[in-house]
Amino acid sequence: MIDTAFLITSFVTLFVIIDPIGLTPIFIAMTQGMSAQQKRSIALRATLTAVGLLALFAALGEAVLGFVGISMPAFRIAGGVLLFLTALDMLFERRNKRREDRSEEDDFDDPSVFPLAIPLIAGPGSIATVILLTGQQPGISGFFMVMGVVFAVLGILLVMCLFSGMLERLLGKTGITVVTRLLGMLLAALSVQFVLDGLQAFGFAG
Repeated sequence: MIDTAFLITSFVTLFVIIDPIGLTPIFIAMTQGMSAQQKRSIALRATLTAVGLLALFAALGEAVLGFVGISMPAFRIAGGVLLFLTALDMLFERRNKRREDRSEEDDFDDPSVFPLAIPLIAGPGSIATVILLTGQQPGISGFFMVMGVVFAVLGILLVMCLFSGMLERLLGKTGITVVTRLLGMLLAALSVQFVLDGLQAFGFAG
């Protein structure tokens, strides 16, 4: 029997953690200047990669990290450091400058795996969430319920990214630049929070 309350709670939790609404402008900022086909490919790769990673952790839990000797706090710190580097690129428009220096259309920075899939979509928060949710509903049925919720949330994110071009046209070049800088600051703050959470879990921060 399907636990409707569990599904609703799981959906709300994952939706808040992954935050498709908040990720859409980040997707726009990171794919600025790319063709519509490139944006579609990046959106599909990012969501499919995130689905695969979350399915892996939903099935195997923290044993995946434990197998290679990585704790969740260490994973959170590493994700925070990498995310901070991306935030610096957004703040100082290094990504756009690198794209302008490249003449071949197929040679472009691909943010689909990092930082979109990891750690923005399948980050420490969403990974920890699917581990906890599958722990509440053990067994095959629980796994499929959690993955159904994952598909629903990431499906919403994919649709929003695929239609992000309309929002980009509304904002214009100046608007995108302003949003990119603002989101760079927010990403920097988020990355620092990841690091602080990891240090707190290790007992180094209060």
